[in-house]
Amino acid sequence: MRPDTPAENVDHNAEAARLERTADRYPEDAEALLVQAAAHLELAGDRPAASSLYDRLLAAQDGLENPFLVRALKAANLWEYGHEAEARAIIEGVRAASPRDPAPWVIVAEALESHDELEQAQETFTEGARVLLTDVTEPPYSTHLLLFGRHRVRRMLGLAHDEWDTLADTLHTSPVSLDELHDPKRVWSLGSDNPAELEAEISRLRAELGTFREALSRPFPVAVLHWPASELSELLAAYPSLESEYPSHEEHLATIEESLRELSSSGTPNLGIVSGTVPSYEAFAASEGMSPAEVSLLPQYATTLAARGRAGEWPPQRGTACWCGSGRVYGECHGE
Repeated sequence: MRPDTPAENVDHNAEAARLERTADRYPEDAEALLVQAAAHLELAGDRPAASSLYDRLLAAQDGLENPFLVRALKAANLWEYGHEAEARAIIEGVRAASPRDPAPWVIVAEALESHDELEQAQETFTEGARVLLTDVTEPPYSTHLLLFGRHRVRRMLGLAHDEWDTLADTLHTSPVSLDELHDPKRVWSLGSDNPAELEAEISRLRAELGTFREALSRPFPVAVLHWPASELSELLAAYPSLESEYPSHEEHLATIEESLRELSSSGTPNLGIVSGTVPSYEAFAASEGMSPAEVSLLPQYATTLAARGRAGEWPPQRGTACWCGSGRVYGECHGE
């Protein structure tokens, strides 16, 4: 489906079927493709079929990169077609597991919020923030929605601002403040006969639309390509001309960290790392009609891997393993 295809012109069932066929051809990308397929089935109103896809993924849980994300999506979907008890049980399981990825936290909290469980939603957003942001000086881009959702629910509950609410205000770049966007009284202005109130609400809606467009304009991270040691050796043996790009594996790793820090300091959000393999790189080169020895092909390969959902977040969450594969904690390895 083209990204500029109007939603009303999308055949969601056909798109889901296409994604399932693609997943069968490219099993290494099946997780991301089937999650998208399930989303189309939900939009088509076929929630049982979407649940079946989530179950299909969870049946192969050992091979999943984001099992808690799939569980969270399944719970949200189940609740929408009457399986509240099962959904709640899955949500509690996700919360108890304390995943290091913000997406499952956001999904289960928003599921609670959409069913008017505001206290539980606030607690879930807060648990996620505590797990992911305690002692973190600069919240990763992927955690912004966690903070924004927490701010929204707390505003609806009439709770006073705390440090994380203030941080959410700081991270929010829209010209309309979060306090105004999350004002529970906004709904009343939609039925107002006062032109000033209606004009103010139109401005707020435009600001929200701008925020959504900004998020959609970068649906996957700006990713830097990482070659594990064995893959880099194989790559250079097959294509010696790339030695100018990769003088040594140690220098390659140092360059990755340096490049990401430079991008971060320049204000680029949503950064990530993708790991390449020689077979997939050669297949990509063939699909582009280019030689794998072409240096210009490397960033295109990285972008394609990121678009397929293969990117790991940079910097890694506190206490997690370094991206280089050393097995050491990031803060004691390349994060020093």
